[in-house]
This record gives sequence, structure tokens and C-alpha cells, in this order.
Amino acid sequence: MTFKIEKSAEEWKALLQTKNAEALAFDVTRREATERAYTGRLESNKAAGIYRCICCDKPLFSSEAKYESGSGWPSYFQPLSADAVATQVDGVLWMKRTEVHCADCGAHLGHVFEDGPAPTGLRYCMNSASLHFMPE
Repeated sequence: MTFKIEKSAEEWKALLQTKNAEALAFDVTRREATERAYTGRLESNKAAGIYRCICCDKPLFSSEAKYESGSGWPSYFQPLSADAVATQVDGVLWMKRTEVHCADCGAHLGHVFEDGPAPTGLRYCMNSASLHFMPE
């Protein structure tokens, strides 16, 4: 996939450092790592606001779409807009999953599953390390 914002690994690392992103942010967003369940700083966040891409600041999810999935990661039933995220099938592990990326910079955010609540039936299971929360 190609994205509007392209940078080298060194540029992404430097940018994340200026944002005081957590240490895992580069590995999650650029190497598709996953933080351990129940360890992310945003998993239990209940404040009203917008969740943005840690790399490019694109608005991705609203707190109104966040719900308690019991999975250990921040979960949302829909993105903020149709053009907020991009998806791609990932067959790396024993099963096929659908990866979720920031539509502007390609940052790996997490995965989307078809076991979420109404109205979409989707669970966007995101890594806290890939997000920046902006309270209302």
C-alpha cells in the first residue's frame, strides 16, 4: 500500500521521540508489533475525545465509538470517518486477520474483527502505542 505521508525509519523514530511516544510506538506502528493485552495506557480510558494517529495526528476514532470488549486493547465499533483507516488481510499467523493502518501515513494500528457490537458488528482492536488521545 502507498500512503500520503512517507518517511524513513529514522525519521519516524525521531518524530515519535519529539512526541514523547512510548518506547513501543515505533515497533507497533512501523514493524506491526502488538502490545501485550491490558498493558496499554488507553485501554481503560473513558474520557470524551478523539483518538489520533501517534505518527501523523490524523483523527481516527471517537470516544463515542469506544466500548469495553474484554480483549485487553482499546476497542471501537467504527472509525471516525470512512477515510480514517485502511485495511489489509494479514496471513502471518495461523489465521487470516485484517490489519488496520492509518490511511494517511500507514501506521499499523491493530486489527479489525467481525465480533463487535451493533450497529456495525465490528471490533477495531487497536494498540494504545499507536494512538494519541485528545480530550474534548
